[in-house]
Parts: sequence; C-alpha cells; structure tokens
Amino acid sequence: MRVRTTVVAAGVLVLCLAAAGCGPDGGEDEDKGAGRKAAAPQTPESPSTATPGAGSSAPPAGEGRTLSEAELAKVALTTGEVKGYEVAPLEGTDERGTEKAGTEACRPIAAIINGSPEPAPAATVFRTATGPAEEGKDGRTIVTEILTSHPKGGAQELLRSVREAVGACAGGFRTTSEDGPSTYTEVRTLPAPEAGQESFAYQVTGDLEGVGVPLVFQLVRTGSTVVTFYAANFLGGTAPEIPAALVTAQAAKLP
Repeated sequence: MRVRTTVVAAGVLVLCLAAAGCGPDGGEDEDKGAGRKAAAPQTPESPSTATPGAGSSAPPAGEGRTLSEAELAKVALTTGEVKGYEVAPLEGTDERGTEKAGTEACRPIAAIINGSPEPAPAATVFRTATGPAEEGKDGRTIVTEILTSHPKGGAQELLRSVREAVGACAGGFRTTSEDGPSTYTEVRTLPAPEAGQESFAYQVTGDLEGVGVPLVFQLVRTGSTVVTFYAANFLGGTAPEIPAALVTAQAAKLP
C-alpha cells in the first residue's frame, strides 16, 4: 500500500493505517505520514437494552442554534482547560480522506474515517489534544476532535446514522480510495461517559498487514452541534482510551 505524507483530517486516520511508522496511541510520529487499513462497525445496543452513555439514543432534546465556524472555534477546547493537555488546530484539514464504503449502509462510518461526518455540516472545526508524556510509555495520547454544526435535524441524523451503520456493518466492510482498497474487520460498541444530550462510542479495528489496529470514536451531541473524538493505537494491541475529562470538558462548553 502506498504511504501518503500529508497529515489529514481525523488525526491522520485515513493515512496512518497504511504506514508502518506511526507512533503509539496516535503518538509522537503522527506527522510522519499515514495509511489506511482499518475495521468494521458493530451492532449498537437496541433501544430496549441501551443505557445512557453506552451507545443509547437519547430523545432529540433541544435543537439549538446552528453555530458558525467562528462560534465553533470559540467553544472548542483550549490549552489549560484540561490538566496536562495541549490543544491546537489540526493541520492539513483541507485534504480529507476519500474512502468509499463498498456498501451504502457503511457509508456513515467511512465518512467519519474521512474526517467528513454526514450529513454535511454547516461549519467544521478541527482540534488535536495532546496529553502529557507518561513514565514508561514511548508515546503520548493524542485525541482528535471534529466539531461540526448542523442545520435543523442534522445533528440528530448524524448520531442516528452512525448507530445504524455500526449495526449494519458488524460483519466488516471494505472501502476503496485513490490510494487503493482498505479492509475493516471488526467493530464494537463501547461504554461512553455521559456527556451532552447524546453520546455514542465505538471501536473499529483495522487490518495493517495482519496486525489489528484499534481505532476508537466517541460522538457527543448538544443541540445542533456534534463533537467527534478519535484516538488510535497504530502499533496494534491495546485500544486507546479517549479521556473522559476531555469529553466532559468539551461537552460543557457547547451551548
């Protein structure tokens, strides 16, 4: 697989999976380029068994205003708001991923992999939150945030469509892009800290030359704004965690 050298949206998710040299937990080597192979979604919990903060579907309360890009930037986390984390704009967001799911049902998941959640937002802001160096670990935790504001009903539709796609694509799916095909092999719903009016988390496991690469996502909605959090371990093995402190601090800033 070809390795592209441009850092793209969604924390180089689309790129880093095809590269052999990405850092741990999306770590210190994140800007060296990336690749593509990842995984497939799994079934979300049904309405009868779902619990808040664990992939449940909260009623669409409070539509809220559709924020402009400038307003999104104002409510995005900044350095110092979460202890130990440095927050900065994500570079290279003009170049989004081009993954196209082989089945239409999996399109919402591929859209997030591309850094372009659907339905198309009215405004988008990208941030990266880099955690402190931890003793005994080679890399630092890096979490990408995609803040999107949506016209009426769009934010609820984004959460709904991702839940449905995670269920429909539980058996895995493939994508194609300008760089070639990618394979997604496993997806499972994850427990998520309660935040905002809706919160949903899931793990996608990619296939990088036979090594499982765990990618973790959490979507949080308040009104017409959605924040998509993303973290990955490009060395495979242990799935990264999206720190609850980041999620709750960001959700608290949303109007």
